[in-house]
Amino acid sequence: MEQHIGIIYSSVDGQTKKICENLSANFTERHISTKLCSIEDFNVDVYKFHTLIIGASIRYGKHNARIYEFVSKHKDYLQKIRTAFFSVNLVARNDNKNSPTTNPYLLKFINKTQWKPDYLDVFAGKLDYKSYPWTDRIMIRLIMKLTHGPTKSDKPIEFTDWKRVNDFSSRISEDYKITLN
Repeated sequence: MEQHIGIIYSSVDGQTKKICENLSANFTERHISTKLCSIEDFNVDVYKFHTLIIGASIRYGKHNARIYEFVSKHKDYLQKIRTAFFSVNLVARNDNKNSPTTNPYLLKFINKTQWKPDYLDVFAGKLDYKSYPWTDRIMIRLIMKLTHGPTKSDKPIEFTDWKRVNDFSSRISEDYKITLN
């Protein structure tokens, strides 16, 4: 096993990837080596990682099926190393749904996989109506209307709490360095 952190992501519109790039940069600042990879392009031996972080976005109420498949395939090994999982979704913009114990998508994922990562979090994503195909724009506007979110905006609205993302990486970094000693 090499002594570095693997970061795997599933990102529909790029916000989860952006969060993972931020995490990777935070680890690099702390002199911790990382390997960042999309779940679609993942071709690395999972057994090389000391710690593995998986970030997955939600689209129409679901995480990418490949994330479920990955966790299922590697679950035994994931239980032997340090792991983290976070979900990125617009529901997390609401105070009553922005924690690992209150976010319905994260809870559903953990319940379905029966995986117990060492670190869990949920981050609000980004809303960018102009970048969505017409059908997605209509569906997302409907979802926003039902959840009392913004239904019109000419500019992207980033709901991600970057301090929270940085705190997440700090917790992982501190424990990572302790486990190496």
